[in-house]
Amino acid sequence: MATITAAMVKDLRETTGVGMMDCKQALTENDGNMEAAIDWLRKKGLSKAAKKAGRIAAEGLIGVLTEKTKGVVVEVNSETDFVARNEQFQGLVKMIAQVALKVGADVDKINAAPVGSSTVATAIADAIATIGENMTLRRAAQLEVAHGVVSSYVHNAVIEGAGKMGVIVALESTGKTDELNALGKQLAMHVAATNPQALDPAGLDPEVVRREKDVMADKYRQQGKPEAMIEKIVENGLKTYYKEVCLLEQAFIHDEKGKSVAQAVKEAEGKVGAPIKVAGFVRYALGEGIEKQTSDFAAEVAAASGQK
Repeated sequence: MATITAAMVKDLRETTGVGMMDCKQALTENDGNMEAAIDWLRKKGLSKAAKKAGRIAAEGLIGVLTEKTKGVVVEVNSETDFVARNEQFQGLVKMIAQVALKVGADVDKINAAPVGSSTVATAIADAIATIGENMTLRRAAQLEVAHGVVSSYVHNAVIEGAGKMGVIVALESTGKTDELNALGKQLAMHVAATNPQALDPAGLDPEVVRREKDVMADKYRQQGKPEAMIEKIVENGLKTYYKEVCLLEQAFIHDEKGKSVAQAVKEAEGKVGAPIKVAGFVRYALGEGIEKQTSDFAAEVAAASGQK
């Protein structure tokens, strides 16, 4: 049997928002397997972990840059939030976004790309030496369409094109560029607010869908529902799930009547003057998936877990 550590309990608690002792029991019941423990808590009705966004812990800036039919988003991390207000660091993030727009989203290629007489990697090293904090280009993404626009939105912007969250949305269309950009900006704001996992159900990870079905089915089995009924309930539950996590099926936040994003895009074709296809989106929130150490809370967890 796996040893359940205080750190494991802490991680599960921060991921699910469930009490420490319940987290410890979930890990114990599932031999320390984190995903199985999350599912165990959900089956007990204690957690809705799958709907929670990644933990925001790292500092730095998300940089966004678009140019007609192409757009990029990059995440450059620093050790403290103070650095995000440093003009040299801000300039570094904007420069990295400009390079990414030219060379693509591969981090290694961006780092190796020439900037003046040196490279991006050298520019980052110079900034580290000058500012006195470690920095890194963590990730980058790019979207491009043959015809149409790539629009963007930056949430909590520190400077133009850089902030705590960045979104790009690609729209394929031969219609009016200004109308497409207006729609694209609205969609980017929607993505920032709702954090969809995929464009449509076909884009979801099959393993994620399987887990969702298993959790729903097990929950109703525990309630004594017959298998035939469970199958229908799960089918309806998946439809609801898709409306929560798939962009085109979500209720459009800019429409008070509850239209879906797909319906809103279809209606916009009249103004644009041509069919519109949402080709893709990227949403970067600063530090998602990176955890900070919180020593006081770790001590609390250790005490509750009976560890020193």
